[in-house]
Amino acid sequence: MILDQLFTILLVDDRQENLISLEEMLASENRRFLKATSGNDALKQVLKYDVGLILLDVQMPEMDGFEVARLLKLNPKTKDISIIFVTAISKEEQYVMKGFSEGAVDYLHKPLDINLTRAKVKVFEQLYWYQQKLKKTADDLQKVNKQLERFTYVVSHDLKTPLASLIMLLDMCAKNESLQDNSEVVMQLDIAAQVSLQLSDMINSILEYSRHNLNQQKEEEVNTEELVQQIGFTLGQQRNLNLTIKDEMPTLKTNKAKLQQVFQNLIGNAIKYNDKDAIVIEVGVKEETDFYVFYVADNGPGLRSEDTRRIFKLFEVGNNRTGVDGSTGVGLNLLKMLIEEQGGKIWVESQESKGSIFFFEWRKSELIAER
Repeated sequence: MILDQLFTILLVDDRQENLISLEEMLASENRRFLKATSGNDALKQVLKYDVGLILLDVQMPEMDGFEVARLLKLNPKTKDISIIFVTAISKEEQYVMKGFSEGAVDYLHKPLDINLTRAKVKVFEQLYWYQQKLKKTADDLQKVNKQLERFTYVVSHDLKTPLASLIMLLDMCAKNESLQDNSEVVMQLDIAAQVSLQLSDMINSILEYSRHNLNQQKEEEVNTEELVQQIGFTLGQQRNLNLTIKDEMPTLKTNKAKLQQVFQNLIGNAIKYNDKDAIVIEVGVKEETDFYVFYVADNGPGLRSEDTRRIFKLFEVGNNRTGVDGSTGVGLNLLKMLIEEQGGKIWVESQESKGSIFFFEWRKSELIAER
């Protein structure tokens, strides 16, 4: 039991003597009892107090126990309260199933067996406190996670300024004519510059990793074909890129920044790590019941089978055979988080030297405007 708190039981019966009898039967120093003699009174009590369990008489005038239970389950604030029906009606299976369908978790039949009644109430009391502890633990973990995200963001952001200064100084040294004759110094400066740039990429990736929960943006209407075309135009300026959109792409109401981040990362990787003179990327979509399944296919070097299972893990990278440095093992894990937080999944199919196809599910919105 959580200290300084009582387990509150609401007793509902239209007969006062039954309420008194139930309270005497279940009395305990760690329990508090509320009493209601009608369905309407019961609903008012539940909204006013934090109730852990309801013992609800089925047969009451005006509003019976089934109706009370149904109304409680319709309210988000009261839908999770455990309800035990108390009844003198027959134990026929059809009648019992009606009670369970309305939200009951158990039955007690009159005349009440004292030991059985006490035992059942004790079980639900223990379950209630377990649920409260789990809820508190989940809330505490959420607070810690937010603090860690904020800390990670602040630290990463603060590291960018001195690192940018270092990169600028290294670039100035590399361009210093007096050092050009010393090949050893030039080589060391070049290595230092590469390491600094890689560290800068990692810091930027970590910033994106922590920022996605700190900045929750509103949903908006997104034309996915225009989005992909814009990304391809921006990223393909310096490379021989042939980007094809195969299928009719949907327009959907979603978080544009997150969807853009997924496409931008996948298309950007397909360009960055491509080992061909002419880069070919194909983007398409298939429609399923609850999701759109988008894919980004490329003609790059492909992945080994063991890499397809690990590249979505944090700080894990595949075997890079293109000679391009800078992978931090953060980007694909961030995409996995973005996709999974709205119920989807991401996976890859790949053959070495023949290219890769990345698939990801994106949940449909109820407000979809088809093109």
